[in-house]
Amino acid sequence: MSVASPSNPSIALQSKRWNGLRHVLEREGLFCKDDFSPSPDNLEFLQTKSKVLIIGAGGLGCELLKDLALMGFGDLHVIDMDTIELSNLNRQFLFRRTDIGASKAECAARFINNRVPTCKVTPHFAKIQDFDESFYQQFHIIVCGLDSIVARRWINGMLLSMLRYEEDNTIDVSSIIPMIDGGTEGFKGNARVILPGFTACIECTLDLFPPQVNYPLCTIANTPRLPEHCIEYVKLIQWDKENPFGVPLDGDDPQHIGWIYERAQERANQFNISGITYRLVQGVIKHIIPAVASTNAVIAAACALEVFKLATSCYDSMSNYLNFNDLDGIYTYTYEAEKSETCLACSDNPQLLNIENPNTTTLEDVIKQLCELPRFQLKSPALTTVMADGKQRTLYMASVKSIEEATRKNLTQSLGELCLQDGQLLTVTDATSPTAMTLQLKYQANEVEML
Repeated sequence: MSVASPSNPSIALQSKRWNGLRHVLEREGLFCKDDFSPSPDNLEFLQTKSKVLIIGAGGLGCELLKDLALMGFGDLHVIDMDTIELSNLNRQFLFRRTDIGASKAECAARFINNRVPTCKVTPHFAKIQDFDESFYQQFHIIVCGLDSIVARRWINGMLLSMLRYEEDNTIDVSSIIPMIDGGTEGFKGNARVILPGFTACIECTLDLFPPQVNYPLCTIANTPRLPEHCIEYVKLIQWDKENPFGVPLDGDDPQHIGWIYERAQERANQFNISGITYRLVQGVIKHIIPAVASTNAVIAAACALEVFKLATSCYDSMSNYLNFNDLDGIYTYTYEAEKSETCLACSDNPQLLNIENPNTTTLEDVIKQLCELPRFQLKSPALTTVMADGKQRTLYMASVKSIEEATRKNLTQSLGELCLQDGQLLTVTDATSPTAMTLQLKYQANEVEML
């Protein structure tokens, strides 16, 4: 996609548009950081050298692009895998009706490039998982406007994996890429500053997010108990298998929703499950989350301000978590979220997986724990381990059909029957993290002998 080039930087820097920024960046103030040096070079850095990545071009992403472009940032990149739908137009103001069906990232970039000539936005119509660390290393700051916890956890893991360490095991500060994360739901929102390796990361405070409804694939396929299990089965398995309309599933297409509703009802009847409704099918398929334009504007402004402070060092960053609620009046407060010693992503301590009885706890029970417990909240974990004889063994993997079929029998076996010992290490991979996690089995001390 071709984008408009910004005007001559030297001329742009002299524009009256930036007089307000000059008052902040070219003179001292009572709240300036000790190492801040007032200078015209600060504005020049924003315009010509700083590079910021925005993840998400939806409700928050549109606000972030507008805010950062108008705050003097000259080089922005935006990633989004979605296309524009009619329902987006009431709050995602960078899009028009003629843009429906087009890439959000590309349309948003084109709008900003045409409207703000001092800013060049480079779009990426892709998933964040499509890029490796060499792509993310080029940015000074990453700011997230996501509606997916899985995506938040993935980029959090990527930034942590990019940290380098000195010989004395301290973090090389030049390898830290700050992440600003914003989130909204209805009239509530939050913004936070994450310095990977130093402050609490996404995983440290995972229990602060609204509970995510993730269903293990083994449960969906073999032992459905809820109406949502039946809907997910049709969505994940039957749709691809039968391909009823010859196109990808579209949650806004009444025919598609109707087909899923009928097939989910049939599966529910097979397992004597009640509660399938058309509205429930819509909610499960589209992951409907209420969105309010004013909340997006407030949270995006808070995030953009933190990006500005980090890029210029003019003021101390927020420390480090802001909550906002305008459901009944306006209420906001800031507190310092603390790093967790049991964090799966940033803690150096071995993470224990407590098992009450290895002779009655099956592998499927373990997978359910990993999906349902607040500290894990995994999506579809794959488990491998090294056995006593030194051989690596895949216990279960749902993402590869042949391996899933070969390891399915392990789901109903107890940990004792699988010869998994107290203290044994499990390697867990999941869509929520770009790197593998290591968990250590911890059996109760007073357990009977293993089978």
